[in-house]
Amino acid sequence: MYPGAHAQTTPDKPAVIMAGSGETITYRELDERSNRLAQLWWAEGLRPGDHVAIMAENHPRYLEVYWAAIRSGLYFTTVNRYLAADEAGYIVDDCGARALVVSDAVGEAAAGMVAHTPDVRIRLALDGGVEGYRDYGEAVAEHPAEPLAHQPRGDIMLYSSGTTGRPKGIKRPLSGDAVDTPAPDTAMFALLFGMDADTVYLSPAPLYHSAPLAFCTGMHILGATAVVMESFDPAWALELIERHSVTHSQWVPTMFVRMLKLPDDVRTRHDLSSHQRGIHAAAPCPVEVKQRMIDWWGPILQEYYAGTEGNGATHISSEEWLEHRGSVGRPIVGEIHICDDAGAELPTGEAGTVFFARDEMPFEYHDDPDKTRGAQHPEHPTWSTLGDVGYVDEDGY
Repeated sequence: MYPGAHAQTTPDKPAVIMAGSGETITYRELDERSNRLAQLWWAEGLRPGDHVAIMAENHPRYLEVYWAAIRSGLYFTTVNRYLAADEAGYIVDDCGARALVVSDAVGEAAAGMVAHTPDVRIRLALDGGVEGYRDYGEAVAEHPAEPLAHQPRGDIMLYSSGTTGRPKGIKRPLSGDAVDTPAPDTAMFALLFGMDADTVYLSPAPLYHSAPLAFCTGMHILGATAVVMESFDPAWALELIERHSVTHSQWVPTMFVRMLKLPDDVRTRHDLSSHQRGIHAAAPCPVEVKQRMIDWWGPILQEYYAGTEGNGATHISSEEWLEHRGSVGRPIVGEIHICDDAGAELPTGEAGTVFFARDEMPFEYHDDPDKTRGAQHPEHPTWSTLGDVGYVDEDGY
């Protein structure tokens, strides 16, 4: 499904609730607003396979920009809101974005980016008032709230962190499927985490990261509600679980550490009984930290290991983790192989480079065949790695 379908069946249901302001975007509003932007881009000549980008904080309009791209067959690139103008400009220029959406919160960098992004034809500012950009609200209001006649599914093209060089775009081939074609990955993860249309999902992290974006938009495929925090605060996050009867949430280990440092009376003052699953990923979680979280929340933690590349994934429940402390689980997407620097497979328990084996290579690094080849096994081109080191124990964890 996608927001357009839920706009017909549950038009007044909240698709997004902004935690700080309380602003609520219903499925009808999400559908109509994303349609208007899709119509604008089409009128300006964007076609399936073209690229658009956004640089903004966790803004009420962020997810409608995403859906406008996805329902137009476009690639959607997010830019870290804290980057300087030249750094952000590099990503926007490198991805080939023909349209760029920014917010007033990044206005200084956005104005400076103009000189670095000569191929951008459509510049929109969500709150208006950014030099060199049209007012977003005024621009989209000129276009109908009807869906495009043809709506092929687009995809994200997010960038690596760039900690060892220039960040590179992670590009997957477009399927050509219609936007309302069932999404197998979403269905699998919904089943794994027990999510459905009744889910209320708390998102405490920046939407420019892949997991928060994927989980929030996954809620819209399910017809559920995403509660989006403008920024993370540990005590406020606990309050929000109670206030909105949150059923699911996703965290990184640093957030656990900050919540565990709260005074006992703050940690225990809220009713967390609605909270069914606390999902975490993105970084190794110290054993002591995870044990304390399970002691506090109960065995509701679910951990996965994966990357934006989408080349594979592992998963572990709390019960399994208690038997395999420190593990990130067994593979649920792809087959794990642990190899040495020459590519030879290593025995059980020995650490080496983690490869996921798939039937085909699921991604490429945009305009960088050398880096793409560098992520592939030297003898098995459909085995790929994120560059991480790990080992598999005798039980396959």
